[in-house]
Amino acid sequence: MSTRKIIVEMAISADGFIARSDGSVDWLERPSPEGHYGMVEFYKTIDTILWGRKTYDMALDFQKKGIPGSAFDTKLKNYVFTRGPVPSEAPAGVEFVEIPIKEFANNLRKQVGKDIWMMGGAGIIASFLDEGEIDEFVLTVIPTFIGEGIPMVAPARRNVSLKLISSTNFPDDVVKLHYAVTK
Repeated sequence: MSTRKIIVEMAISADGFIARSDGSVDWLERPSPEGHYGMVEFYKTIDTILWGRKTYDMALDFQKKGIPGSAFDTKLKNYVFTRGPVPSEAPAGVEFVEIPIKEFANNLRKQVGKDIWMMGGAGIIASFLDEGEIDEFVLTVIPTFIGEGIPMVAPARRNVSLKLISSTNFPDDVVKLHYAVTK
C-alpha cells in the first residue's frame, strides 16, 4: 500500500505571493494552455482537498457571485481547518476539522485513497509544514511581480529544504516547479 501524499499545488507570482493583500487574484487572469498548466492531470490524482478557513470563505464568496468553477466538488472530500467557530451549515461534501493537524494527517494517510491537495492558504500551509505534514509543492510561477500580498507560507522563522523533482517551461513564460520536502 502506498502512502497518500499531501501536496501543495498552486499558482504564485514571481515574487512569491498567492494573492494581493486584499485577497485579489486578478493577476492570474490570463490565457492558459490546454490542460491549464497540468492542473487537469493533477486533479485526477487527488480525492481530498484541505482548505484553510480564509480560503474556504473566499471560495464561498466566489460561489455566491456565480463565478464558474467555484462550487465545492462533492466527488471529493473537502476538509476545512479553522480556529474560529464552526458554521452550523456547510456546503455538501465539506467537513470542518477540529482535531490537531498531526492527528488528522496521520488518520487521513491511513485511509485508502488518492493523494491530498493542500489548497491553502498561507496559514494552513505553514501549520502543516511546521508539523512536517507536507510532502510536495507544485508551484506554477506566473511571470508577474505584484509587489506585496499574501505569501505562499505564513511568515515564521523556519528552514525547510526542498528537492527539485521537475521543472516545466511553458510557451507563455510560466514555469512549473515540482519539489519534494526533504524530511
